Amino acid sequence: MPRPSSSTDALRRLIGLRRLSIAAMFGVLLIVPWLLDIPLPGASLLPVAAALLLANGLTRLRLSRISDVSAAELFAQLCIDLAAWSAFLYFTGGATNPLISLLLPLVAIGAATLSAPYAWALAVLAVAAYSILWDFNEQLDIYDSGLAVHWHLAGMWLTFALSAGVIVWYVVRMTAVIRSRDQALAEAREARLRGERIVALGNLAAGAAHELGTPLGTMAILAGELARNPALDDETRADAALLGTQIDHCKAILGGLTLRAGSLRAEGGTTLPADAWLHGIIDRWRSLRPHVRLAARIDCGHPAPSLVADTTLEQAIHNLINNAADACPEGVECEAGSDGEQLLVRVLDRGPGIPESLQAGRELPPSPGAGLGIGLLLAFGAVERCGGHIAFAPRPGGGTIATLTLPIAALRP
Repeated sequence: MPRPSSSTDALRRLIGLRRLSIAAMFGVLLIVPWLLDIPLPGASLLPVAAALLLANGLTRLRLSRISDVSAAELFAQLCIDLAAWSAFLYFTGGATNPLISLLLPLVAIGAATLSAPYAWALAVLAVAAYSILWDFNEQLDIYDSGLAVHWHLAGMWLTFALSAGVIVWYVVRMTAVIRSRDQALAEAREARLRGERIVALGNLAAGAAHELGTPLGTMAILAGELARNPALDDETRADAALLGTQIDHCKAILGGLTLRAGSLRAEGGTTLPADAWLHGIIDRWRSLRPHVRLAARIDCGHPAPSLVADTTLEQAIHNLINNAADACPEGVECEAGSDGEQLLVRVLDRGPGIPESLQAGRELPPSPGAGLGIGLLLAFGAVERCGGHIAFAPRPGGGTIATLTLPIAALRP
């Protein structure tokens, strides 16, 4: 669903303010004759309030059928309110009526929502209406001039307070909307910058995959010869065999980078149950870092949901576990589960902890100098691309909990 435009939001707020105007008009018609004993021309004022009520209903109906409002239409809507109040004031004393101050919030709203030409035009119309009402109006019949002055001053205070409240309410709402949009723009800008960095790293990785193929092949030959050399002791040959295994893993990773560069997720992965996919990631990580203990607990329900085995997400989970293992080489834990709608992966360590910026809830990768660098940047990019997120929290007793959340709907075949 598209986000409403700023002019649409402004018109929606104007409808709310117009309800307040209508309530004020009917309140004056009901309360002033009873409380102040001042007769009002109800036969002239009721049609004005009813016309504004009808205009508000038609505006709501139109707003429900359109997705954008032009500046000219918003200006016309404010002119309707200005005309309604001018007519109401004409029959109730004109410029001598303290309610004349209620024209000022309309000018403030126009200045906050309209472009400069329309805002100045509205201000000119408001001043013109005030000036016309100075000489052209129908005075009310007030029997006590002293009491009239007293109630006029009280009315001025009331309309000033009401105008101040309306202006502050509207400006605060506008400021909140502007702050929200500024934050959304900042997040979009940061996401674009991260995307550019990820694209640059992808290009670098594709080039490195070709460049590293030859030296890795040479290293694999030498490691194989050392593993078969009978002159070496058993421990050295075992280390050489382990080195050959690690080189094979490196060659497989580089081959995957070459084959999958630029491919779509659905084209680059196969469909697996969630628990089988996660067990495969855990087993591959253990083969790459056999000297770090990894305790895994995986429970995705029975049956486990099926999803596309996205290579970039596999690497994201690898990077989270690698960061935990770097922070705590003695051992890390991985917990995974599913509630039917989301796949949750938690990586726990007993390392030194995380920066305060991440503890405060900022789901952004820190700078490379903070100890969590390119790997975590790529992890954030892969997870956000699938509609998920990564959050960090301090672990009770020391350490860090990294939580990766993925919507299962985005991972289904």
